[in-house]
Amino acid sequence: MTRPPAPADSADLVVVGAGIVGLGTAYAAVRRGLRVIVVDRTEKPVGATIRNFGHLCIGAQTGLARELADIARPVWLHLAAATGFWLRESGTLIAARDADEFAVLERAADDGGVSLLSADDLRSSAPIREGAVVGGARIAADLQTNPREAAGAIIRHLAELGVEFRFRTAVTAASGTGVATTRGSISAGRVVVAVNHDVDQLLPGVAERVGVVRCALDMMRVSASMPRPLEAPLLTGWSLLRYARFAAYPETARLRERMHAERPDLAALDLNQMYTQLPDGTLILGDSHARGIQPSPFQPESAFEAFLDEARALLDLGDLRIVERWQGVYASGPDEFLMEEPEPGLHVIGATTGIGMTTGFGLAEHTIAAAYERAPQLAEEGAS
Repeated sequence: MTRPPAPADSADLVVVGAGIVGLGTAYAAVRRGLRVIVVDRTEKPVGATIRNFGHLCIGAQTGLARELADIARPVWLHLAAATGFWLRESGTLIAARDADEFAVLERAADDGGVSLLSADDLRSSAPIREGAVVGGARIAADLQTNPREAAGAIIRHLAELGVEFRFRTAVTAASGTGVATTRGSISAGRVVVAVNHDVDQLLPGVAERVGVVRCALDMMRVSASMPRPLEAPLLTGWSLLRYARFAAYPETARLRERMHAERPDLAALDLNQMYTQLPDGTLILGDSHARGIQPSPFQPESAFEAFLDEARALLDLGDLRIVERWQGVYASGPDEFLMEEPEPGLHVIGATTGIGMTTGFGLAEHTIAAAYERAPQLAEEGAS
């Protein structure tokens, strides 16, 4: 006997997606006293929110991305204090292995927010091999967290504030007045879709119109003996080619030309050679980038070999052991952010350049503030 459908329930806001942007949206809304339901098809966050470096690279952004990152920073600090997940005001270190890399850092230092370091100063804060760098820099504003634990802690905190989570529940249709799910319908005053690269599964017309595809990353975690810990996330010359803060400099254009000519193999990987160290002492290495509507799930061993070769050339590593390899996937598009309202009350948002952890809370706050035009309550305990 077929059971009749369950009666629809309701909320002020339904958030589709429990990644960092969705969690930030729920947080911004519940602080305004709204009843919030978050729906996610998985049992817990398993996507880009946990498969990243845990690097909140605030000082390398410009324009809207910097504005949103600056909004996100105090949210991260508050949530870490409220829940106890690991977060440090580490800043970011940048290693310059050649004079043209250091020239980019000098230009950035002239613009402010970046302080130059001698080779010895950099080596005192990171396990850099002797003679491997000519100098470096530090970005003061940046943070680092452990992405594998932060999302779970935030979910528990939001639940305590009154947010309702419905995991293992897929949304099959979304509109400005509610959603249809595999466990029944939910009516809502507004709906925010924050499903990262899977926007093409729920709203394919939006994804096609704005050009959102997937970007697949190769990443790995290693254990190694080192003469000193890595005090902050460490970027390199390959990173300077990626971040907006540095990319527009003429010095960076010359650096790109030189690096691509000397290492076309690494350029073909679209390498961002960077490192973060987790509280257990292991290092995250990466990462490569491959874009497409559905990138191949097969990971070339050449990428991981390149990560290890470059790590050994820069860092003083002994007894290296590979702990994990994985593929990350995030939304990629022609703009830094997806911010669409295809119909009144239906908001579709996401970071589309791989800076979701850095800017996601800011994007969420921006969206909710514009939608409801009211400031968050000062006391979280008053939210319901």
